[in-house]
Amino acid sequence: MTSAPPPPAGSRTLGLGVRAAGALALGLVLSLVLSSCTLFGSGDGGPKSSSATADPSIAAAAPAELRSFYSQQLKWSACEGDFQCAKVKVPLDYSKPDGDTIELAVIKLASKGGNKKGSLLVNPGGPGGSGYDFVRDAGSTNISEKVRSNYDVVGFDPRGVKRSAPVTCLTDRERDANRAKIYKLDTDAGLAEAFADNKAIAAKCAEKTGPVLGHVDTVSAAKDLDVLRGVLNDTKLNYLGYSYGTFLGSTYASLFPDNVGRMVLDGALDPSLSNEELTAGQAKAFEKAIHAYATSCLQNSGCPLSGTPDEAVRQIQDLIAAVEANPQPAKDGRLVNASMFVSGFILPFYNDDNWPVLTQALDSAMKGDLSPMLRLSDFGADREPNGTYSANSAFAFNAINCLDYSMETGTAAMRTEEKRLRQLSPTLGYYFAYGGTSCKDWPYKSLRTPAPAQYKGTADILVVGTTGDPATPYEWAVALRKQLGTASLLTWKGEGHTAYGRSNSCVEKAVDGYLVDGKTPADNTVC
Repeated sequence: MTSAPPPPAGSRTLGLGVRAAGALALGLVLSLVLSSCTLFGSGDGGPKSSSATADPSIAAAAPAELRSFYSQQLKWSACEGDFQCAKVKVPLDYSKPDGDTIELAVIKLASKGGNKKGSLLVNPGGPGGSGYDFVRDAGSTNISEKVRSNYDVVGFDPRGVKRSAPVTCLTDRERDANRAKIYKLDTDAGLAEAFADNKAIAAKCAEKTGPVLGHVDTVSAAKDLDVLRGVLNDTKLNYLGYSYGTFLGSTYASLFPDNVGRMVLDGALDPSLSNEELTAGQAKAFEKAIHAYATSCLQNSGCPLSGTPDEAVRQIQDLIAAVEANPQPAKDGRLVNASMFVSGFILPFYNDDNWPVLTQALDSAMKGDLSPMLRLSDFGADREPNGTYSANSAFAFNAINCLDYSMETGTAAMRTEEKRLRQLSPTLGYYFAYGGTSCKDWPYKSLRTPAPAQYKGTADILVVGTTGDPATPYEWAVALRKQLGTASLLTWKGEGHTAYGRSNSCVEKAVDGYLVDGKTPADNTVC
């Protein structure tokens, strides 16, 4: 996600997130729509508790050492209005299935149709995003009624996230202090300070989280996904993954090709790219999005920018530079540094419906009030108005990335990367740099070497790409579609991150037709 005036940490914006400020490049997760989501109506008081008996044939098909996990009986209980919740037990370490276990939090919005096709598992991205929260808060708005009538929509918190053996590092007060820190990463002293602070935070993560910190990688999460499929009594996995969720999905398809059912991968991540290549792609895509926003802003009344689109972008750059040189207090008394400002600035780019919110925040900032931008930053960082933090997405983001990617941690290499990122994105390049600071002293080494997806199954997979996506550039969707072989690419010509649930009827009909009717859109269909 993005880093900020000096945010030390990996600067990737994978998934639904943006890097926030602070010593530990904190990730922030947003739902696909920035505006508040309405919950599903409470109906007649919600579902009653129930148990689901495991299908013995599904458990029998699992590896012998894992059959006890696939055969566990789910105990669903009423929760959150019209939802049901359960816990699923999985191995802490899949290489030691007889060892310690952890529990995954699962939530279900049961189908009310008469012809249920099974379960549709959903991951909203991140990494670090809560699928539980997504289904509870946005299931009825982002997933069509047609799909909800044909599937039980199931959300889950992946291992390390929020309710599922969460990565825990800092107190709320410490998180505030961390976000308020300012590092001059382009100086040796500033970089040394960032390394030292990140090392201290990593030690706290290890102490407070325990052994699970070394097992929150995506391969382990994909194996969890197959256990979830099994205990839900589905012979095939039906899956909707956004952003980082596409990486989880393609990893699953590579590991369990014969178990793939109907899989939608929206806002695709290219698994063959290194951390540095991903960062460069995002920096370039965000710069493109900033220019698109500036062009749109200038065409509307109330836009605080002026001149040509290029001149308007330079005004944004000047504003960021001014905050970096002279942080200002918001109305609540907290000092807003450039890291906070940039993390707030980036947030509305995930959905162009929220560009007016960005316009208002920029207008206020140009008049000397940084409070609206701080509120955006807080929203992205999971900070509530009372000063508490509602989720651990930032810590989970970092922990998962440090296991999934090896990162450049040498000073010379990071200085070279900074120069390249500044060229790709004059506005935000610096804030995407120095990603290696967050993982250099992480207590667990990376477990994965980037490689193309290796899917050998026969089921069609649907990849969805948005031409103006700043977080997962469209080129990544094109690449993933080629890697998956029996896949089809659906393109939305639009702005913002991901498409299904926020674009147009063309995309909705194509995805719904695939999930419900089994009609795969023709490859390279454009909406």
